[in-house]
Amino acid sequence: MADPTIYDDGDDPYRPIRVGDPGPAGETAKWGALLSRFMRIVALFWILQGLMHWRIVLSAPQSIFDTMPQNAAFAVIFFAVLDLIAGVGLWLATPWGGVLWLLIASGQIFLTLSMPGFFIGGYWLIGVNALLILMYFGLTFEAGRDVDAQRLRERRRRKAEKRKARAAPETAPPAK
Repeated sequence: MADPTIYDDGDDPYRPIRVGDPGPAGETAKWGALLSRFMRIVALFWILQGLMHWRIVLSAPQSIFDTMPQNAAFAVIFFAVLDLIAGVGLWLATPWGGVLWLLIASGQIFLTLSMPGFFIGGYWLIGVNALLILMYFGLTFEAGRDVDAQRLRERRRRKAEKRKARAAPETAPPAK
């Protein structure tokens, strides 16, 4: 079995999947767990959004390229595909999922500004997306601070153990 003191959680390929498990970081991983939960909640909404776009594509009596303006039809296809991919990435709590979601949320904001009637909710969607983006950045920042604090505590603990190990032979009673 591997020595847990030399184990680096960053080397664990399954770390993003273990949501809610604080692991070796213990209680200090609360922001990371909150970030993972936030990503999963947003993932559900993005998957639902992607499925709603696919419903538009698949339930249309004619091709959407015949019934909609061409730029709107391309936008529906774009969001139908990428919303689902971003939702899966967010659900797995992967970095690429967060980045793709940020790009798509920014694209929704831009599209809502350029074509106000495209999304249901209009300008409210801009506010919701902006709030979600701010929450994501805040949780990511705090989770990063938790990880940095845990690493600093580990380094200090190791240094203290090394000092104790060096000082232990000197304080031993002299042999007679």
